[in-house]
Amino acid sequence: MPKTVLIVDDSEFMRSLLREILADDYEIIAEAENGVEAVELYNEHGPDLVMMDIVMPIRDGIEATTAITGEDSSARVIMCTSVGQEEKMKMAVKAGASGYITKPFQKPSVLEAIDDVIPA
Repeated sequence: MPKTVLIVDDSEFMRSLLREILADDYEIIAEAENGVEAVELYNEHGPDLVMMDIVMPIRDGIEATTAITGEDSSARVIMCTSVGQEEKMKMAVKAGASGYITKPFQKPSVLEAIDDVIPA
């Protein structure tokens, strides 16, 4: 059975890019446009992994990760960030992020980051 993934990004383009990268090996069980939806969908579906954008409206990825890992310490969250957001990445790791990838996404780096967080 494939591992399940929740994709969280306010950009439809970024969500579709991650969908395309993950489609062969993972089951995308839900998608969210902001951190509020992310927490709700995590609680509803309990995915094996969350691919979480940092900068989003309503509730950012750091706040959402804090909420998710606060309720489920075994949650696996990979933060998706733009180059130049090192300070936010440090905050994300403190919030409980298991790893990160930088935009623009490249399939090999995305899959490697996932393998580091959830072994096959």
